[in-house]
Amino acid sequence: MSDNLLPYVEVNPDKPATAVVIWLHGLGDSGNGFAPIVPELNLPEELAIRFVFPHAPIRAITINNGYQMRAWYDIKSMELDKRADAAGVRESAELVKTLIEREIAQGIEASRIVLAGFSQGGVIALHLATRFEQKLAGVMALSTYMSEPDTLEQQAHPANQQTPILMCHGRSDDVVPMAYGQQACRRLQQCQYQVEWHDYPMQHNVCLDELQTISNWLQARLA
Repeated sequence: MSDNLLPYVEVNPDKPATAVVIWLHGLGDSGNGFAPIVPELNLPEELAIRFVFPHAPIRAITINNGYQMRAWYDIKSMELDKRADAAGVRESAELVKTLIEREIAQGIEASRIVLAGFSQGGVIALHLATRFEQKLAGVMALSTYMSEPDTLEQQAHPANQQTPILMCHGRSDDVVPMAYGQQACRRLQQCQYQVEWHDYPMQHNVCLDELQTISNWLQARLA
C-alpha cells in the first residue's frame, strides 16, 4: 500500500482524530492550496477531524500545450464529454482509494471519512465515492462535473447509494460552467443519490458563504 501512497499535507486536531476529511485540489494546485481553509471552517474541537490534502501527480496537460503540472488527469478538450481523460480519472481514483484504505487501517472507520474535491478533485471524489465498497460519511463535490456519467448506474457500488453528497458551484464560473455541475447533480439524482445543491455569486473559487455551508454540512455528517 505504501509504495503507491500519494504525498499529502495533513492538518491534525489537538486530540486523536476520530474522523477524516480527504480533500482533493484542482488543476495546477497542490495539497497546500486548501489547507489554510481548515481554521476558517470553525469546526468544534470535539469533532477531532483530521484533514488530509494529497498532491496530485505531475503530468502533461494537452490543452496547456503539454505543460506539466499537478493534475488528477489530462484534459484534451474543453467539451464536457471529452474533458476528463477517463483512464487518468480511474488511475487517480485508485491512488486516492489507497489513502482511504490507509486511514481505515489506522483505525478510522469508513463511515467517519468524508471525500471532498474541488474542480478536478471533485471529479475524482464523485467517481471514487460512488464506486467505493465501504460506506463513507459523505462526499463534497465543489465547482466540478462528472466523468463518464453514463457508466454510473452500471458501475456504482450499493455501499454509498445513501451517502449524502454536497455540491457547491459558482454561478459565474467560466472554468467549469455551472451547467456542468447541474448536469452531474441531475445524473446523481436520477441514480437515486441524495444530493444537496448550493450555488453562489462567485467564479471558479470558494466563498465565505460556501465555507459556512461546508462547515454546517461537515458538522451534521461527523457529529
